[in-house]
Amino acid sequence: MRSWSRAHALGRGDAPACRGGTIGLWQRVGELSACAVPPIRTGTLSAWARVLFACPLMSAAALLRVPGSLLPRAGSGCWCRRFWAASGETAAAASPGSGARSPFDRQLKRKQKNWAALQPEPAKYDYLREEVGGRVADRVFDITRTFPLALDVGCGSGYIAQYLNKETVEKLFQVDMAENALKNTMETEIPTVSVVADEEFLPFKEDTFDLVVSSLSLHWVNDLPRAFREIHQVLKPDGVFIGAMFGGETLYELRCSLQLAELEREGGFSPHVSPFTHVSDLGHLLGGAGFNTLTVDTDEIQVNYPGMFEIMEDLKGMGESNCSWNRKPILHRETMLAAAAIYQEMYGSNDGSVPATFQIYYMIGWKFQESQARPAQRGSATVSFGDLAKINALISRKK
Repeated sequence: MRSWSRAHALGRGDAPACRGGTIGLWQRVGELSACAVPPIRTGTLSAWARVLFACPLMSAAALLRVPGSLLPRAGSGCWCRRFWAASGETAAAASPGSGARSPFDRQLKRKQKNWAALQPEPAKYDYLREEVGGRVADRVFDITRTFPLALDVGCGSGYIAQYLNKETVEKLFQVDMAENALKNTMETEIPTVSVVADEEFLPFKEDTFDLVVSSLSLHWVNDLPRAFREIHQVLKPDGVFIGAMFGGETLYELRCSLQLAELEREGGFSPHVSPFTHVSDLGHLLGGAGFNTLTVDTDEIQVNYPGMFEIMEDLKGMGESNCSWNRKPILHRETMLAAAAIYQEMYGSNDGSVPATFQIYYMIGWKFQESQARPAQRGSATVSFGDLAKINALISRKK
C-alpha cells in the first residue's frame, strides 16, 4: 500500500512525492502534421457527442469522412462539429434513465467533470490521477514494442500521456466526455488528437488502435461489459488494453462514517459513495468481451487528510462526486458533523489526520491473433510439481 499525506501530495499543485515535480506547462491539443486520423464509425455516438480536433494543417482527405462543407476553414485553429447518432439504440442510451443497468447519471457526471476542469487551480486535485496514470504508463513500458497508434479512454487532462514518449507511442488519441478537461490537457511530446465522446460509444472503426489505455474513468460507466467490448472492437489483432479503475474498498472509511452518522441521527442511511466493481468480476467481464492472456492485480493508495471535509472537497475537485440515480440530494448539517466526528474517532491518526483509502484495480488484456503464444495443453507436462522438492538432490547427483 502506498501512503502519503494530502499536504505533501498536493503541495497545493505538486504531484505525489513518488513522481515528483510539477506540471507547469499545459497545452490544448498536441500538434499534428500530416498524420492519419482513424475513420469515425457512424451510428455509435450519443446525441451530445462531438469531435474536437486541433489540426488546421491536415488535408481534407485526412479528416473525417464528412462532406467538404463540414471541413474546418484554414487557419481556424480548431474544429468543433456535432455528430448526431444514426442509431436509435444509441440515441435512446443518451437519454436520462435509471435502473439496474443505468446506476449513474452520465449527464450529471459530465457536468461535474466540466465544472472541476474550470476551477482556478484544477491541477492541485490531480495528485491521485497523476500517480495512477504513471503506474499505467509503467505497465505500457513493460511491453517491449512501439505502438504506432494508441487511444486513451477517459483521458481527463492527459494523466497517462504526460509519462509516455515517442519511442513507445507514436500518436495518441485522447477521448473524454468532458470537453473542458480536453482543453487543459498536459504537455506531452507525443502528437495527440482530442475527441469528445462517451466511453461507452467509441466513435472509431474496428481494428484501429494498437494500444488502448484507461485510468480512473471506467468506474462511472453504466454498461461496463459493453465498454470492454467497444475497447476490444477498436483494437487491432494482437493489440493490448491496459486500464486502471477504482475498486470496491475505495473510501470505505467515508462510507462507514456516513452510514453510522445517518443511522444515529436520521434512523436510516442512503448510499453516498458510488458502487464499484469487485475484482473477482473483472476477469469474467474482460474474458466475456473477447480479451485473452488476462492480468488483473490490485493495489491500495492511502492519502492522509486533515479531516473528512477536506476529503469531500478534494473529491469534488477531482470531479468524483456521487452521481448515482439513487443518491440522497442533501445531508443535514448535524449528520455531517457527526460523520466527521465518527471518522476521526474510528480512523484518526495520532497526528490528528484521517486516512482515505483508494483501492485500484489494474488490468491487462490482449486481442487474439494466431501468432500469439498459447498455453500448453492440459496433461502435456513432463515434470510434476511434486518433483520440485527433489530438484536439489537431482542437481547434486549430476555434478
